[in-house]
Amino acid sequence: MNDSELKLAALRADDVIFKYLPEEDGYPATVISAMNYSVKTGGKRIRPIFMQETYKMFGGKGEVVEPFMAAIEMIHTYSLVHDDLEAMDNDEFRRGRKTTHVIYGEGMAILAGDGLLNLAFETALKAFDVKGADNAGVIKALKLLAEKSGLYGMLGGQACDVDAEQKKRAIDMDELMYIHKNKTGALIEAAMLIGAILAGADDKELEKVDQIALLVGTAFQIEDDILDVEGDASVTGKPVGSDERNNKVTYVTLCGIEEARSDARAMSERAIEVFDSLGRENDFLRELIISMIGRVS
Repeated sequence: MNDSELKLAALRADDVIFKYLPEEDGYPATVISAMNYSVKTGGKRIRPIFMQETYKMFGGKGEVVEPFMAAIEMIHTYSLVHDDLEAMDNDEFRRGRKTTHVIYGEGMAILAGDGLLNLAFETALKAFDVKGADNAGVIKALKLLAEKSGLYGMLGGQACDVDAEQKKRAIDMDELMYIHKNKTGALIEAAMLIGAILAGADDKELEKVDQIALLVGTAFQIEDDILDVEGDASVTGKPVGSDERNNKVTYVTLCGIEEARSDARAMSERAIEVFDSLGRENDFLRELIISMIGRVS
């Protein structure tokens, strides 16, 4: 997949996401501005793209997927806003722009993250207002979004990661994989599964989609660990070496660069095998999965 195709898909996702952002007026205008700034810092919009393309692959039509596309990006963004805080990774730049707490202050950044999480569910609930929406499917998608973003998903993985850092305790591969599966993989799982659910995929298909998403999400995080060591800050938009500065255990520190790269590739190749076994066609989505390996940003 070339960069221009992915950029075009991200722009299309932006068109959807930005429709659901609040107007910056009234007494809470500052926190709304911080929320919108955080979402509009860019990025590849991988999660909403995965959701939309999976929805299309299973024959989904209509706009019911759009509130969920916006919601999952809001949840992802809130997690990044909090992740960048001084108490966490203490990063000053993300995607080449100053992070939210640097611009708006730590207190307002915390509130902006809280606001985006709440707004995400307000937005997802708007799927019920879409003409012809399958309410049972929307309810199932909402339950999944809540689960994968919460204690038994992204939040749980992040909490485990922070706990290990604060207590300066060593973690083994099992715990690291738990962190990767939840901190990063859970929202990618949610994205693909919600797309499939809203399009009416059956249980066997959902099992395969879940397997694909888990492999992709884990490979994606391993690639992030690699980029933190050998990435180019002018390309990635964030400082290189923050994991080492924070004494963070990563896939690279446990296995080394070459094994990490090999394992990420093997996971992505396995994801393609399962994808092909679905018997569904979406060349763009297939290429997107392949592009997750060997990325530079």
